[in-house]
Amino acid sequence: MPAKRILILTNRVPYPLNDGGNLATNAMVRGYAAQGWEVYLLSMNTSRHSVDKDVLTGLYKDIYRFETVEVNNDVSALGIVNNLLFSKLPNHAQRFMHMHFQDTILNAINTFKPDVVQVESVFMSGYLPAIKKATNAVFTLRLHNIEWQVWQRVAAAAANPLKKWYLSNLSARIKEYEEQVWQGYDLLIPITDTDADVVRNSIAPKQMLTIPFGIDAANIKPSSNESLVGYHIGAMDWLPNQDAIRWFATEVWSVVRRQNPDFQFYFAGRNMPVAFNALSGNGIHCMGEVADAASFIADMKILIVPLRSGGGIRVKILEAMAAGKLVISTTVGMQGIDAVAGTHYLLADTPQAFADAIQLAMTNALMVSQIANQAAELVKHDYNNDVLAAQLSARLQQILADR
Repeated sequence: MPAKRILILTNRVPYPLNDGGNLATNAMVRGYAAQGWEVYLLSMNTSRHSVDKDVLTGLYKDIYRFETVEVNNDVSALGIVNNLLFSKLPNHAQRFMHMHFQDTILNAINTFKPDVVQVESVFMSGYLPAIKKATNAVFTLRLHNIEWQVWQRVAAAAANPLKKWYLSNLSARIKEYEEQVWQGYDLLIPITDTDADVVRNSIAPKQMLTIPFGIDAANIKPSSNESLVGYHIGAMDWLPNQDAIRWFATEVWSVVRRQNPDFQFYFAGRNMPVAFNALSGNGIHCMGEVADAASFIADMKILIVPLRSGGGIRVKILEAMAAGKLVISTTVGMQGIDAVAGTHYLLADTPQAFADAIQLAMTNALMVSQIANQAAELVKHDYNNDVLAAQLSARLQQILADR
């Protein structure tokens, strides 16, 4: 059997498994390993998402190797201004370029001799020229989002004119950067067909294969003691999540509450802004960062997804569906998931639509059960990680065989 050795590069340690990005990266690592690949995971342990050394030693002990490099990627006003004035690159790309990480990549290539090098963030593409000089491996890029699209939507939602201008400028820079670096990869792996279409409308990729986020639905067990309570959980240092919760609390909740005076809504997430504590009250509960996401959501039936910006695929939605929960989401929130409104979830893009959907859920137990069951079946059949990993592994082996 031909060698199957893959070096996976990430711009953060995929831990803890409490946000979409970490979950998606972990699923990719586990999927490759299950398909018989030797997996070398090389991750930045960044200052913004630092994982303690004591925790790191217990992670990924069952793969070929897991290695981390300490990287300072703090955001500073001076760094933003310098980038804006003196560079054409987006600030995000510059923040992840560090020579000591590049040296570690090249050492890993020299010792491991990978057949495939997979990059898990487009903003790490600055290392690609040096990597290509060191190996003739197949180069793949996992597209968790179309990044310029994310920031374009964030800019559109910004109220401050200066902030809107900066974010629009950032989006334009990212778009130019993405379209350029996409062309350097042998295989692009978007997470949704919608994202794949964006790529095709921009460039002619060498090869592309959509692999949505996959889950092991068999290990997600529905709770037998759920209440018709709403919740949201996600990384709260991600601007689209901040915008979603702020909009839901300040513009949507009053309409929801008038129509459903007893409905309760709990939200939690890593790096919760202190200012969001002020949103608590009148049925809204800010829970900050919870130690165990599964325990937090176990007894709550309704996932509320009020996203107005962002891209990619919402991992928490797939997990909620697999667990038999009811999802009430905006169109943006459901982007990339092949679900039908009214069959697999309830659609709500306006305050009144959220109020109506919540009222429907509170008064129609049979409908809630039917939609939740249909959503669980959808995830079980279309988002099975074993099946998706096998598809990706087969494509990569074909690319290697054709060389």
